[in-house]
Amino acid sequence: MIIPREIQNECISMAKSYPVVTITGPRQSGKTTLAKIVFPEKPYISLEDPDIRRLAIDDPRGLFEMYPDGCIIDEIQRVPDLLSYIQSIVDTNKQNGRYILTGSNQFHLMQNISQSLAGRTAVLKLLPLTLSEADKFNQNYSLDEWLVRGFYPRVYDETLDPVKAYRNYFETYIQRDVRQLINIKDIRLFERFIKLCAGRTGQLFNSSHLADETGVSVPTIKSWISILEASYIIFFLEPYYANIKKRLIRSPKIYFYDTGFCSYLLNIETAGQMSRDPLRGGLFENLIILELIKSRYNEGLDHNLFFYRDSHQNEIDVLFKQGNRFNCIEIKSGKTFHPRFVKGLEYFYRNFPKQINKSFCIYSGDNEHCLKSHKNMNFKVANFALKLGTEVYI
Repeated sequence: MIIPREIQNECISMAKSYPVVTITGPRQSGKTTLAKIVFPEKPYISLEDPDIRRLAIDDPRGLFEMYPDGCIIDEIQRVPDLLSYIQSIVDTNKQNGRYILTGSNQFHLMQNISQSLAGRTAVLKLLPLTLSEADKFNQNYSLDEWLVRGFYPRVYDETLDPVKAYRNYFETYIQRDVRQLINIKDIRLFERFIKLCAGRTGQLFNSSHLADETGVSVPTIKSWISILEASYIIFFLEPYYANIKKRLIRSPKIYFYDTGFCSYLLNIETAGQMSRDPLRGGLFENLIILELIKSRYNEGLDHNLFFYRDSHQNEIDVLFKQGNRFNCIEIKSGKTFHPRFVKGLEYFYRNFPKQINKSFCIYSGDNEHCLKSHKNMNFKVANFALKLGTEVYI
């Protein structure tokens, strides 16, 4: 079953404005399928194919002459020199939508694109399925089941056992991507490192603490973190501190690009285990933040998300910046709403009333509320059963 992706309209729009469209994102997030669906008339070549890759390396001009009207080139980072030839072709013939490129290594890919295709390509990020996309597979999963299953398309399209699917994903990632990106002598240390990262989901990142627990140096931890970022395993949510005159925390918070993969790393295999796990709250927060990020990426936009925390532990889980104002979002995994859920929102309103646009609390219960507190400030409390329609809070 092929589910239309929410980013499709943006792909079509960008292909009308740029000669090259580059789709990047994690492995198995659906980049190839998306390109083939949106651009069915274009020939497809994969640089994972050793014969095609050899031709691309030995005779790039011959390869491009085979496709005079352009084509889809999968995993372009495998032969980065092709980007220079593409630059020459599109500068000579300014035909929009000529080449559709995909790639899953964001560091090497973006480095090469910035050198060769700056101003010539639109760059879109395709992450795993959104909740609404996954829900079209007609599965009435509970929150805990969603967290365990994650959102990689193959888990749903091929009805895979999520634990086995993420185990195979992890093994492939370690043996292929990690070894390509960095020379690691003891792979077991790296495996321990990534599982320790999973245990810190939704928490402030501290490279020194990770170094102590892993038994490697801080520079090594920073190098390994860059690998996880480049291969779309983890991302950081940065703190917001510009123009707010308070003593603020400046360390970022760490999250994973998929809760199912993170759950596997934490040895959480069932919804029952998830419901009792102390990290369930962090995974729920991870899920909501991912929905926000996906909604922005699917529109071809930066996510503009931050968090707020000061030295007195006053915190807002998400600040969505719009100009010089914010939509403030608190995320709580409890099923029973309690007024303390909006304590952080109340604090932010008292101290920075002119910088607030809207305020929301997302929790995992079944009811909706609209609370009034501190003059005329409204707190919209949205429940998980809404499937997190992102228009509710962004």
